[in-house]
Amino acid sequence: MLPGRDGVSYDETQVANHFADRATKPCGAVTSGSESSAMNSPFETIYIIGFVLGSVIRAVYTRGRRSRHILTSRYHVLDSVLLFMAGVGMIPVPIVALTTDWLSLGEYTPPPIMGWSGVIVFAVALWLLWRSHRDLGSNWSARIDVRDGQVLVITGIYSRIRHPMYAAHWLWAIAQLFLVQNWLAGPAMLFFYAPLYFSRVGQEEEVMREHFGRDYEEYMARTGRVLPRLGARRAD
Repeated sequence: MLPGRDGVSYDETQVANHFADRATKPCGAVTSGSESSAMNSPFETIYIIGFVLGSVIRAVYTRGRRSRHILTSRYHVLDSVLLFMAGVGMIPVPIVALTTDWLSLGEYTPPPIMGWSGVIVFAVALWLLWRSHRDLGSNWSARIDVRDGQVLVITGIYSRIRHPMYAAHWLWAIAQLFLVQNWLAGPAMLFFYAPLYFSRVGQEEEVMREHFGRDYEEYMARTGRVLPRLGARRAD
């Protein structure tokens, strides 16, 4: 027996029957609160798997990082607030929608093409997150700062775009919109991540220009922020 929501218990056969019933509903149908259940579709299950993979990537590449002396910083309270809100839209909101009935008002069933598009986008997002961390190595920081021993990384994925990790999170947010079948939880990351990105990216580049000077200005001239600059030469 599996524990159900609202204190109800049901066996694995009932769960399978429920998923089959959801799969046969017409595309675009809205489910009522009494019909809603965690993991309503394979796409939502894929989202959970991708979420776990993304968390593993971040944990692997950030574990054991030693704190280094901060040379330049733009830390402020607003940045912490925006970072927290982006995390809310990325983690608890979709998890609550997928595992409880609290946000069942926003549930819907999208056309399959939307779900498959989300799978592709999420796969690219996870690859980009992994590649960003691999190329950046120990130079990664969660805050807007430059630390002792940090170098300017301009190879690998960074030879094309300056902020591939931000690009990965933009794609993650789009994938969440496509895969989490809830009008409230699906767009939550996009809604909360956008203010963080637009508040941070300019400040990060200002800090990098102050520390690396002309080298970073030349790097900016041949790369795009989150999309490759067409016709730009790749750094050797």
